[in-house]
Amino acid sequence: MANETKQTLERPVLQALFLHLQEQGYDIVAPTLRDAAIVYDTVNTPSDLPIGWTDEQDAGRYRLKKRDDQAAFAYNVGPHSWKKYLLPPRMKLWEAQRDQKGFTMLDATPPPRKLALIGVRSCELHAIAIQDTVFIEGTCVDPFYKAQRENLFIVAVQCGQAAKTCFCISMNTGPKADSGYDLALTEIIEEGRHYFVCEAGSEQGQDILAGLETQPSSETEKNTANAIVEKTAQSMGRTLDTANIKTLLYENLEHPRWNDVAERCLTCGNCTMVCPTCFCTTVEEVTDLSGDHTEHWRRWDSCFTMDFSFIHGEGSVRSSNKSRYRQWMTHKLATWHDQFGTSGCVGCGRCITWCPPGIDITEEVAAIRENPV
Repeated sequence: MANETKQTLERPVLQALFLHLQEQGYDIVAPTLRDAAIVYDTVNTPSDLPIGWTDEQDAGRYRLKKRDDQAAFAYNVGPHSWKKYLLPPRMKLWEAQRDQKGFTMLDATPPPRKLALIGVRSCELHAIAIQDTVFIEGTCVDPFYKAQRENLFIVAVQCGQAAKTCFCISMNTGPKADSGYDLALTEIIEEGRHYFVCEAGSEQGQDILAGLETQPSSETEKNTANAIVEKTAQSMGRTLDTANIKTLLYENLEHPRWNDVAERCLTCGNCTMVCPTCFCTTVEEVTDLSGDHTEHWRRWDSCFTMDFSFIHGEGSVRSSNKSRYRQWMTHKLATWHDQFGTSGCVGCGRCITWCPPGIDITEEVAAIRENPV
């Protein structure tokens, strides 16, 4: 749980935080501007952050917009999620080289990096916790995920705004981060002053915070920070009624709404690629022309591809748009509960924003709930 003692950092101290983490051996990963979007990438200084920028999002729409201040974290979640650092999109697992005795197998799994993730939102913390359940807490532990997870320092940022596609309130995953971080910042910009209210969520976070120039937050500062998050909670762009949602979807597998969404779905897989919890992968063998060397790679896959459900002798089990969208949404909101004891959705809204035809998961559930079969 978070430390109740809050400290205030003036804006210039953000540079000291970066330096302190780098001195501890961490590579810093944070939001930055690239390709007309706010994405996560390795950065060196706070000047690499999307200072003075925000984004506007809606179904099938994402646009950057200049702000009239120098806010560093005044944006909503973008096309990247932090899972790409814990479950890389493409990773070599092992390789084999022919020798005089046959083949020598070599472990090619990359070593974990010490990463400081800066700007992690509450919905994303919940997404990481969900993937922890899948890759660490189950019977089959992913060694790379586990090792990389143990080498993270997480700096959360409390949400100061909600996009039109956000619905974390409905999923009980935000907008306030209350666990899963080492440090949590609330950015506050007032006339003539730019500062952060900070709280530690771990002993490691307390140690880092102790090395920075801070002062105890005043009641006014703490109230201001709380008011920012509360305002965000009241301005969600979407809602999702989750009451008995598992039963609702199980009992409506042949609802006509699935045909409606199938006419719009491109089965492009964008929703699964941007989702912070989707974890499906495939493996592929890559050999050289001589046959002396082979590599075993794991890469992201999607339940929207035709080959994903291919069974030898049977073909693709889910060959229609209808069956593939239904599989994705029902798994995310219903069968995930049976498998992992939680929903697979954290309400980040990425699947709505980055869907080319703007298919809205909250709208699809509402349509089925309004007229169940």
